[in-house]
Amino acid sequence: MSFDQWVLDSAVSQRTAWLVDVVDVITDSGGTLASWLIATLLTIVLLVRGLRTDALLIAGSMLTGLLVMSGLKRIFTRTRPPLPERLIEIDSYSFPSGHAMMSAILATSVAAVILRLALPRLAKMAMLASLGLYTIAVGFSRVYLAAHWMTDVLAGWAFGMVWAGVWIWGTAQIRKRRALVTS
Repeated sequence: MSFDQWVLDSAVSQRTAWLVDVVDVITDSGGTLASWLIATLLTIVLLVRGLRTDALLIAGSMLTGLLVMSGLKRIFTRTRPPLPERLIEIDSYSFPSGHAMMSAILATSVAAVILRLALPRLAKMAMLASLGLYTIAVGFSRVYLAAHWMTDVLAGWAFGMVWAGVWIWGTAQIRKRRALVTS
């Protein structure tokens, strides 16, 4: 038995009606609509506060991340877990998990912004832990509902963190250039 099948069988064996309802809420919180609402709100707040480069990081990483994720799905064309285990109607490809990838991009990008804020260390640590738990919960929700194989989620997290890392690096270069110009 493969790792993916073992994880799926384990998740299915742990299902209860109330937990499926809870996990549905978690998975919805990492879906396209919720992620875009969060990213849009954060981008607006950052722009209003004059943090244009941070706003670019959030908006840019999410917009381009969606394109990268869609392209990866078309390249790999992996099928989703089978019915009846799958509790979600979805007809797109499975690899990588879009929920895991986009929540990882959002969490990693927001973490980079938080690290630059002048906040007490405990507040930063709590926010960073919350972001990590959020993307982990979203990813596991996809496996629990059999919308994805575990390796889809692991790849989504990895691709998402790398993509956010590219944007974090890019916006750091913009900051360096601006600092040279103003000095």
